[in-house]
Amino acid sequence: MRYMLIVRGSESFDRSGPPPMELMEAIGKLGEEAAKAGKMVTMGGLRHSSEGARVRLKGGKIITTDGPFTESKEVLGGFTIMNLASKAEAIKEAEKFMELHRRFWPEWEGESEIRLMYEEGEHP
Repeated sequence: MRYMLIVRGSESFDRSGPPPMELMEAIGKLGEEAAKAGKMVTMGGLRHSSEGARVRLKGGKIITTDGPFTESKEVLGGFTIMNLASKAEAIKEAEKFMELHRRFWPEWEGESEIRLMYEEGEHP
């Protein structure tokens, strides 16, 4: 089963600064280990929302808004797609990821959302 692990946090670096290099190195190592174990499909971090845009459908109208998304309390920071046997295994993987944040960036606060993905040919 494929799971997407989505990390959310504040874009405000006023309090905690940018991610420490030690954290980024540890995440890279975690990704390498998951790839060697055959679990990793892909992973990636997302740049600041000031470099993006939102396209919404509301009231029958399409509305495009350039970033940054100041109205958001939390924004997506990155994602991982993994082949895992169960939701319990996905939770363990997310806990490993969050533990790295706790260890290397203790000022940061955020969450990792776990979502089971549809498989090819499966319909919602």
